[in-house]
Amino acid sequence: MRQLQKPKTFSSPTARLGAVLSVLANLIWLAQAWLIAHVLSALLVGEAVNVWGVSFAFFGLGVLRALLARQAQEALSLAAEAQIQKLRHEIVTTESSTDALSRFGGAGSIAALATEKLDAVRPFLLRYTPARMRVMVVPLVILAITAWHSWSAAVVLLAAGPLIPVFMALVGWAAKEASARQMVEIGSLNDLLADRLAALADLTLIGAGPQVIDGFARASDALRHKTMAVLRIAFLSSTVLELFSALGVAMIAVWVGFALLGEISWGTWGAPLTPFAGIYLLLMAPDFFQPLRDLAAAWHDKSAADAVQEDLASWRAESRREMLGQGAQAPAVAFQGLRLRDVEVDHPDRTLRFPDLDILPGDSFAISGPSGVGKTTLLRVLAGLEKPTRGAVLLNDAPLTDTNADAWRAAVGWMQQTPRFLGRSLRYNIGFGAPLDDEILSLARVTPVVASLPNKDLTQLGETGAGLSGGEARRVMLARALNRAPAVLLADEPTADLDADTAHDIIDALLAYVAGGGTLITTTHDPRLMERMQNVIGLETQS
Repeated sequence: MRQLQKPKTFSSPTARLGAVLSVLANLIWLAQAWLIAHVLSALLVGEAVNVWGVSFAFFGLGVLRALLARQAQEALSLAAEAQIQKLRHEIVTTESSTDALSRFGGAGSIAALATEKLDAVRPFLLRYTPARMRVMVVPLVILAITAWHSWSAAVVLLAAGPLIPVFMALVGWAAKEASARQMVEIGSLNDLLADRLAALADLTLIGAGPQVIDGFARASDALRHKTMAVLRIAFLSSTVLELFSALGVAMIAVWVGFALLGEISWGTWGAPLTPFAGIYLLLMAPDFFQPLRDLAAAWHDKSAADAVQEDLASWRAESRREMLGQGAQAPAVAFQGLRLRDVEVDHPDRTLRFPDLDILPGDSFAISGPSGVGKTTLLRVLAGLEKPTRGAVLLNDAPLTDTNADAWRAAVGWMQQTPRFLGRSLRYNIGFGAPLDDEILSLARVTPVVASLPNKDLTQLGETGAGLSGGEARRVMLARALNRAPAVLLADEPTADLDADTAHDIIDALLAYVAGGGTLITTTHDPRLMERMQNVIGLETQS
């Protein structure tokens, strides 16, 4: 079993570098504001000003600020993309190398986690980390400069500033819950879409289109309501925070105006407020609140990221049964025999125990038993797609391990119960780019199927085999399994839900494969298939 651990944060060294550059870009404005205040105060008192020198300094600082801001955004963008791609690679790699059964959700939920939900982390990585660092530095620098010139202006900033993070925290609790509900709804909607698409042909045949459309309408409406709840919280909190910052700036502006007019004589450290200090304070006051406002705006991004982080933690917390091997291409091993000894597989609700088996080249086995008894699990164990909890699978008298599993699977053909195809041509779905063998097509009774299609073997198929009947799809699946002449064929319910003629064709093709020296292991409820197998193994329901 493998259990993944939750990382502490989404942060990275590149993201922290971007945040530092963002802070430096903000601090440059304080130097620019000093130049503006110097020029305006000099003009007010009639002093001479080196206009060209000040202008060059101002625009030089502006260029430097723009360059730092650009570098900060590039670093943050690279960090965000790298982090998202790393998480996406982890999800895809884990899901493709471990048992496919998951309690986290269906294929739609996994796809939503790897796509929309991870993309929701991007605004958090781009905005929240630099906003938090700016809050830790810029307001304190401005507060220190303000206190140097006027203790009363500093008191105003101290009184108004903390109200923003306090209110932000209060709103953040509601935003986090709303974001979590929205993320759950996104996963549920994706699961619903995946299920309905998989059954689209059947739903069309039974005329269930209106009901499916109504179901989608209800699900999308529920998602819309939850999305609007998140937006309402965001707009409400932004309005209140703008009010606090506007009041703080207005109070400083009123005090500076009355102080410069001489109506107020208190608030400084003994000396009257100078025009330079008053203008400088007015220019800095909005930037005291700006990092707090940025953090408040990014707080909703953090709520969404926290919801995604919880989903990732839930996904990682699952114990997964590992697939043997690395999933890499390898030369097929020469098959000499396969043995099962005391094999048991633990499932969440029970333990499956399988009989000891000795499978030699040229054998044919039928695995029978009621649904849910573990027939498909046994095939997965034999293929190395699922590692047994206890016991041993011996390939050529050596344990089946990560070392030889890829070579073993290269010698195995797999015919699953439910036909699944790629959105490519029929030719590609059988050979995956390799040339097709006419003998194999004839053996699997696919030659007449190809002849009946409009574009022959170049006909494009959908995921469920659009354009093929159920029996034709099953024949194509058999041709795929046999295309590379496997030493062993594992077939899961190859004749299930087929008419008598098609089932007879499939059985004849399987027996022809065995007669040619192949080894067949199939699960089935079909007595016609069991009668023609050399060995029949019955599995019983276990408590």
